[in-house]
Amino acid sequence: MEKELLQKSIHEIAPKLKNREISAHELARFQIERIESLDSKLGAYLHICKEKALTQAKAIDEKIAKGNYTGPLMGIPLGPKDIYLTEGIPTTCASKILEGYVPPYNSTVIQKLLESGMVIVGKINMDEFAMGSSNENSAYKQVKNPWNLDCVPGGSSGGSAAAVSADLCFASLGTDTGGSIRQPASLCSIVGLKPTYGRVSRYGVIAFASSLDQMGPMTKDVEDCALLMNAIAGYDARDSTSIDMSIPDYTSFLRKPVKGLKIGMPREYFAEGIHPSVRDAVQKAVASLEKMGAIVSEVSLPNTEYACAVYYILAPAEASSNLARFDGVRYGLRAKATTLHELYENTKTQGFGPEVKRRIMLGTYVLSAGYYDAYYLKAQKARTLIRNDFLEVFKKVDVLATPTAPTTAFKLGEKTSDPVCMYLSDICTIPVNLAGLPGMSLPCGFDDKNLPIGLQLIGKPFDEGTLFTVAHAYEQAHSWHLKKPSL
Repeated sequence: MEKELLQKSIHEIAPKLKNREISAHELARFQIERIESLDSKLGAYLHICKEKALTQAKAIDEKIAKGNYTGPLMGIPLGPKDIYLTEGIPTTCASKILEGYVPPYNSTVIQKLLESGMVIVGKINMDEFAMGSSNENSAYKQVKNPWNLDCVPGGSSGGSAAAVSADLCFASLGTDTGGSIRQPASLCSIVGLKPTYGRVSRYGVIAFASSLDQMGPMTKDVEDCALLMNAIAGYDARDSTSIDMSIPDYTSFLRKPVKGLKIGMPREYFAEGIHPSVRDAVQKAVASLEKMGAIVSEVSLPNTEYACAVYYILAPAEASSNLARFDGVRYGLRAKATTLHELYENTKTQGFGPEVKRRIMLGTYVLSAGYYDAYYLKAQKARTLIRNDFLEVFKKVDVLATPTAPTTAFKLGEKTSDPVCMYLSDICTIPVNLAGLPGMSLPCGFDDKNLPIGLQLIGKPFDEGTLFTVAHAYEQAHSWHLKKPSL
């Protein structure tokens, strides 16, 4: 009974909460019991908020009993990535340097979801400071893929993807700097949306690379994703990159026909390096949309080959600046030292993990005198070329369809000794961040080892609505999103 309830989507369970067939308190209790029962296998949670969640759920039940039901997110268990500041709840970013840090305020999106009535049941594991593609860089524990416990769940929002896939929460919030929502969504068979840069506030979210970071929902299906976007999108004066423009009702795009929509398939995303099983599944998905009346054509994004190199100059450069604030003075860990210089050195040496140190050193190098023009400035110019490729293609098509990741989930430890090989896991998602576009991953099949495959849809700036239309039409014609891992 409890398992069946927890397997439902938000839009399926919400009417039961509204009609008081189940209480928010019962749902939160069932959810926490499942986390306590299964998370030792997955490692998805860093912190469980049992008492706080049950208290909050009880208050929501009282509101519903008084006729103050406010919407479909009311009473729904949420597990946000541990990069979001949450008032009174530890926030570590999966790093030892923030161990013991308890924020005094909520990030904007967390505050919005709390006001919508969602119940935070815990904080979710991730790659340290969102740097990674496998969730093996957490300072606390690895996350495992619920479809095969010997495989990675993707990263950096791998804990979020694993938790949603295994029904350890109804939805999660991820962050996406180079694919960190979409790639784990693909590897764990859930829906993940990276909105347009500026669409969702970044206030109160620990920064990795500020010109690339974007917040977004990770859910069991497309309709749930639209419900969360309705709650979190919108202008925030406290985020200087937030765009002040009207927000549509994203659920209004769900049942529109795809007939006549123009879908482009960039040839560079189906080239060497894409596993045949992934290529075949994505091509079949696009063929399915074509049968519904979409018009499909091949297009080209010629500067795609430079995206990975550009990203690994720009993102570490911004990270080296953003992470300078963690020096043992204001937050978390403070190492023993006799001088101020020693305090900085000892705190960072003891607090940061190997991947974070690697990126800080890389970023510091490309920003240093004598190398700035050769690397950072040149990368910025190449970024403009990549963005212009997309804008030119979007004069001809409405949406692009590609694989989300070049392969299905790989084995734990398989790529940890080869950082470049690991970085190529995000080769299909990085260009979208460089261009600031919206991108969504949704399930489109499984390989011969029963590992999930994701279809990536890429839209024009601020046109998340078309992504919801295409994704929902595909999802309704197939049942990949209903398949569950055995745990």
